[in-house]
Amino acid sequence: MYAVIEQGGKQYRVAQGDTLNIELTDVSPDAETLELDKVLFVSDGKDIKIGTPYLKGARVLASFKTTAENAVVKAKKLYPMHFRRRKNSKRRIGHRQKYLQLTIDKIEA
Repeated sequence: MYAVIEQGGKQYRVAQGDTLNIELTDVSPDAETLELDKVLFVSDGKDIKIGTPYLKGARVLASFKTTAENAVVKAKKLYPMHFRRRKNSKRRIGHRQKYLQLTIDKIEA
């Protein structure tokens, strides 16, 4: 069984037991689970359910490894450049995105 969910403006295909990195959201520091209710699509191999745009009553339950505080992971550091030719102007900026790491426990449809 798998589902397609929407979180942070992106769509993810998830199945039970998957580890997923989503954009950092506001979660209480002592939370142990997270409920994702923007489910677009659910398939169990035989039946397919498609939402318009979301499925009513469907949700995906995910948990953190320990707590929400410790579930924050950092991506690889990126260095975008601003460059103006013939103007003797360059600027290098560093950026490192933070994600929330989840483990998918259950898909309810």
